[in-house]
Amino acid sequence: MSEKLVRSFLDYLEVERGVSPNTIEAYRGDLSQYIRYFSRINILKIDSSLIGKYIAELQKKGLKNSSISRKLSVIRMFYKFIYLEGKSEYNPLEEISSPRKGRRIPSYLSLREVESLLETPSPDTPLGIRDKAMLEVLYGAGLRISELVNLDVEDVDLRKGWIKVMGKGFRERVLPLGREACQWVRKYLRERELKKEKAPLFCNRYGKRISRQACWKIIKKYARKAGITGEISPHTLRHSFATHILSGDADLRAVQELLGHVNITTTQIYTHITQERLKKIYKKFHPRA
Repeated sequence: MSEKLVRSFLDYLEVERGVSPNTIEAYRGDLSQYIRYFSRINILKIDSSLIGKYIAELQKKGLKNSSISRKLSVIRMFYKFIYLEGKSEYNPLEEISSPRKGRRIPSYLSLREVESLLETPSPDTPLGIRDKAMLEVLYGAGLRISELVNLDVEDVDLRKGWIKVMGKGFRERVLPLGREACQWVRKYLRERELKKEKAPLFCNRYGKRISRQACWKIIKKYARKAGITGEISPHTLRHSFATHILSGDADLRAVQELLGHVNITTTQIYTHITQERLKKIYKKFHPRA
């Protein structure tokens, strides 16, 4: 009976809902696994407590919450179908919430790794000076790569140490730029002998604005040269920037402003840093720690 209900459900999805064959096969696999687990029980008699045990079994097997949520979504659709078809009087998934997926803690570099990366470009060649300046600005201001490559010369005030950035949603923010970054940008601009301020700040070897892809390749190249073996993403230096200033007791709201996050919840992916710091403070000062 169970397999007949599954076939009817999948036929309905394919014919009436136009679900793709690949998705149908994925759903078939999820439902087959579910039915095998409850092979001795009538599928229409399964209640929420039994499904809770099934979830626990999936977790014990090491499945990620995202995978479990997907399986439960299929099972929920299946029970809704047989309820609407009049085969069942109740959907046991109504009382079950999918496991929280959680937000993945972003990968970041240690201070030593960042220093090693920033020291890798050669200061003796024009491209090396450009790459050094790019890396210093990227890390020094916590920019997205898209923000970095869209900078114009006029967006940087090297005398006062400020940089004007156009972020997501065309939201502009003005950020402090550190001494090292200003020094290398100044040196890079001297090499280029620019006469106009409207020019792109960072250019390729042909004098055109550097692309995001080229910038990303440069970061990966220097990461390999610096012997960094951990996970690297286009946002690695941005994540490292946020992590390091939070480790130095910066306020989460200040980090939100610096990163250009509209919502504080986006910035809260970095709270693992503040939590670690609180743990250290607790252990150091609490008499019962």
